Amino acid sequence: MLHPGTSSVSATDALHLEDEHAAHNYAPLPVVIASGDGAWVTDVDGNRYLDCLAAYSAVNFGHSNPRLVAAAKEQLDRITLTSRAFHHDLLGPFVTELAALAGKDLVLPMNTGAEAVETGIKVARAWGYRVKGVAAHAANIVVFHGNFHGRTTTIVGFSDDPDARDGFGPFTPGFRSVAYGDAGAVAAAIDENTVAVLVEPIQGEAGVIVPPDDFLPELRRICTESRVLLIADEVQSGLGRVGETFASDLWSVVPDVYLLGKALGGGIMPLSAVVADREVLGVIRPGEHGSTFGGNPLACAIGLEVIRMLATGEPQQRARELGERMRGRLDAFVGHGVTAVRGAGLWAGVDVDPVIGTGRELAERMLRRGILVKDTHGATIRFAPPIVVDPADLDWAMDEFEAALRERSA
Repeated sequence: MLHPGTSSVSATDALHLEDEHAAHNYAPLPVVIASGDGAWVTDVDGNRYLDCLAAYSAVNFGHSNPRLVAAAKEQLDRITLTSRAFHHDLLGPFVTELAALAGKDLVLPMNTGAEAVETGIKVARAWGYRVKGVAAHAANIVVFHGNFHGRTTTIVGFSDDPDARDGFGPFTPGFRSVAYGDAGAVAAAIDENTVAVLVEPIQGEAGVIVPPDDFLPELRRICTESRVLLIADEVQSGLGRVGETFASDLWSVVPDVYLLGKALGGGIMPLSAVVADREVLGVIRPGEHGSTFGGNPLACAIGLEVIRMLATGEPQQRARELGERMRGRLDAFVGHGVTAVRGAGLWAGVDVDPVIGTGRELAERMLRRGILVKDTHGATIRFAPPIVVDPADLDWAMDEFEAALRERSA
């Protein structure tokens, strides 16, 4: 469907300028997006696409969400940044309502998901030394194979993805990696110096890997018995995506620390947070950690609206219902170009039969059909449309995916 062009820059010019002057740290699909509304985006030539990635869950509530845009515009006319050298009138309401949503005492706001993870690591180490009594510089944290927590040098040091890790050492010590889904391996890795277990309740970048149903409950039991913090990285999986406020809720597990990001900023501002009780997050003292932009007024205004939307439970219910609809369609493709489907709520990882093509080839076929998806690890397609997607549009996307599976690589 064509609409009047929305940009003075042609797709060819935009791609050329980006190729010449943007660092090549991504390999994006060849589409140049100029605007978005709900679950749809429009490119510079006026072509519309159904967004089934939602910026890796950062756009859970849709592009240009009216409530979030209104909150941002109102705040833009007031003040956008004070730094944490001073108080501002929205930080208190933001941290209070986010703490209540998570059932915790304290919130430490940052900007990106990786910053939230780095902050969580610092908090866990400080808690280990100041509360648990671990010897200085001896703290260790248990992590998992296949993890994705960001791309800072500390984080990639405990990644097993060669694209993220190779060529960026030396790495920060203090991490022990075990098999995802294996609670027994976690128990074996814990010693007297272990301060935390850092886990994605569902591994996103790895291909939407859902653990066995007893895994998170067992982690909770092991961490409690061993006096070790359970840290849930909910940056991609949290805030409505899986049909619950947090993915941990799927197993009725309450971690000691939530790491939040992406959707918290409504797809408008980078906004992340570490949320925990006072015994844990209270170990951080003035001057030990911070961010000039962390918890800025503009981000807090948007984040407050996100929290209030989630507090109604409506986004979570919609993600559950639409997720069941999407999963029913995807499961029917197993054996017909698809080898496996995993996921929860409105989030799915689909393994493509190599006879059909690579994940990238399937993403390119979907692009030609007006749908945006993203591949990962060569053979997996991820579906994560905004929660506001219309059911009929979701059905159409499934129809087009079925047709794309019938194609063959040239």
